[in-house]
Amino acid sequence: MRKVIGIGETILDIIFRNEQPSAAVPGGSVFNGIVSLSRTGVPVCFISETGNDHVGNIILRFMRDNHISTDYVNVFPDGKSPVSLAFLDDNSDAEYIFYKDYPKQRLDVIYPKLEEDDIVVIGSYYALNPVLREKVLELLDQAREKKAIVYYDPNFRSSHKEEAIKLAPTIIENLEYANIVRGSQDDFFYMYNLREADKIYKDKIKFYCPNFLCTAGAEKIALRTASVSKEYDIPPLKAVSTVGAGDNFNAGIIYGLLKYDVRYDDLNTIGEAKWDQIIRYGMEFAAEVCKSYSNSVSNEFAERCKY
Repeated sequence: MRKVIGIGETILDIIFRNEQPSAAVPGGSVFNGIVSLSRTGVPVCFISETGNDHVGNIILRFMRDNHISTDYVNVFPDGKSPVSLAFLDDNSDAEYIFYKDYPKQRLDVIYPKLEEDDIVVIGSYYALNPVLREKVLELLDQAREKKAIVYYDPNFRSSHKEEAIKLAPTIIENLEYANIVRGSQDDFFYMYNLREADKIYKDKIKFYCPNFLCTAGAEKIALRTASVSKEYDIPPLKAVSTVGAGDNFNAGIIYGLLKYDVRYDDLNTIGEAKWDQIIRYGMEFAAEVCKSYSNSVSNEFAERCKY
C-alpha cells in the first residue's frame, strides 16, 4: 500500500476574528494536508518536532486521534512548542504572527522507510531552513533513490522576502528534487517578484520540474506540464477561514494521484482528462476546509472520500 510521508513543523494556530480568539487548532502547512489525508484513510507518516509542554501534548494527542503515528516526532526537552496567531480579515484571509523557541538540537528522529511510488511532501521555510537542511536532504535523497514522488509547496511568506536571494540556491535544489510543484501567486511574488503563471513556469520552474500548479486564492488555478497548459475556474464560496486552504488543495491533489493510481513513472504522461479529475479533488478539499476554523477536512467529508 502506497503511503504519504510529510516533513514539516507542527504549530498551534490561535485564530482571531474581530480581535478575539475564535479557535485554537493544531496546524503546520504540510501537517494540515497530512491530517486530511489520514482522515480519508490514506496511510501517512509525519516527521516533525514539538516541545515537551502543554502545547506539545495537545499536538501529539491530536496526531494520535487522527491515526498519525508520533514515532517520527522529536519531542525536545528544552525550548517551547511553536504557536502562531492568525488574525482573520473581512475576507477570512489571515495575517500571521509566529512565536518560536526551538532548541539547538533539531529533528533527532529515525525516518520511516520509503518505498517506490510513495509520496513525499515538503514545503515552507521548513524545507529551506539551513539548520534543518541536512535532515531534509536525507529524506529527499532517499526519495530520489527509491523513486518516490516528491511534492513541493514553497509556501514562501512575506516575512522571508528579504532572504529570497540568499535562499535561492536551496529553492532551486528543492525544485530539482520535486516531481510536482504547487505554489500560490503570492509565493512567487515574494520569491521572484513574478505573478504570471506562464512566466513563472517558463523562467523559474520548467527547467527543474515539468509539473506545475499555480493557485491564486479564489481566482483561477493554472496547470502547466510538458503537454498540458490549462486554467481552472474556482466555484465561488463564502469562507469562514482560508487558513489551510492551500495545504488542503495539496492534500486533494495527492489524494487524486493515489486514487487514480498515478505512479512515479506515469507522472510526465498524465493527460488533460486525468489532470481535470485530480485538480477537482484539490478544489474540493480546499473548499471544504474553508467552511470551518479547522485546518483540515471534516470527518464527514473524509468519510465520503474514503480511500
